[in-house]
Amino acid sequence: MGDEQSNDEHIRGQIWRDGERVDGFDIAKISDCLDEKNTLIWADLECPSHDTLAQLAAELDLDPFAVEDTTAAVERVKTVTYTGHTFMMVYAITMNDDEPQDDSDSPPPAPRRSSETVRQRSDRFDLHRISIFVKANALITVRRNAGFDIDEVVHRWNDIGGEKHGIGALLHGLLDVVVDGHFDAVQRLDDDIEDLEGLLFDEKVAGRTLQRRTYELRKDLVSLRRIVLPMREVIAGIQRRRFENHAPPELDPHFSDLYDHALRAAEWTESLRDMITTVFETNLSLADARLNTVMKKLTGWAAIIAVPTAITGFYGQNVPFPGFSHTLGFVTSSVLIVVAVTALYATFRRKDWL
Repeated sequence: MGDEQSNDEHIRGQIWRDGERVDGFDIAKISDCLDEKNTLIWADLECPSHDTLAQLAAELDLDPFAVEDTTAAVERVKTVTYTGHTFMMVYAITMNDDEPQDDSDSPPPAPRRSSETVRQRSDRFDLHRISIFVKANALITVRRNAGFDIDEVVHRWNDIGGEKHGIGALLHGLLDVVVDGHFDAVQRLDDDIEDLEGLLFDEKVAGRTLQRRTYELRKDLVSLRRIVLPMREVIAGIQRRRFENHAPPELDPHFSDLYDHALRAAEWTESLRDMITTVFETNLSLADARLNTVMKKLTGWAAIIAVPTAITGFYGQNVPFPGFSHTLGFVTSSVLIVVAVTALYATFRRKDWL
């Protein structure tokens, strides 16, 4: 496959003619191959410059709104059909092997600066925005940051013989890798939530640590839902239109299976939202229960301590009373203290207050 590179910009692509690879690739020659029958074109632009995008837009006569969406700072997952081409915006996910910090006493991480070339991150996964242009027999992908394994997509194409099934097979291979990444991210969050559930009843884990981890998981889940849920509509749109018959009928089962995977990932994220909500509410309930237990114990001990205080205070009066200035008075007060304290302690223990 041909490569062109300038600074952070990386361009690669491939042309197939009659199912055979054509040596050499030049983005400036894409338009010359658009009207050729039995020709398939793929180009991938990683961190493209403004001039390169302008050249691509002019070469393929791309809609200005689609190009604007490609360069925008934030865009949602979507698919739009313009005159002459179809535009899609999806987010691929790669897992971050660095485990999030659980120590609540550790200093917070430095804020991450957002820019056009800096990847969006969480503690568990990284997001990579991919703009997809489908025009005639050409598939163009534009990625604004590095990190997504485009080689895995090429490997997937080679496994299914993508060049033999046209542009639909190339698009299926790309979206299949994207949806698989969504599954990995959902699985990672599911495992983390299960670990968090195991810590709920661990008395050694501080409540602040649980609250912090719960907040981090909820934040990651919100970010994940924003890119996983709309994938159903993107794939459903492909199935409905089949890109003006560029996707052959034999690919319909593959796209149906891909839609099923996207639907399962979306439903899984919904169940995770219920799980994290349950964890949060359970944590609050346990905190209330622990507080009630502490209050019962404090109240019980306060009542026990009040008994000897009251008795010794009575016998400490500066006025005559039964047993005043006699050993019998001291013995009586001591017996009263022991009997009353023992009775209260036994009562509170029986009621599980102590």
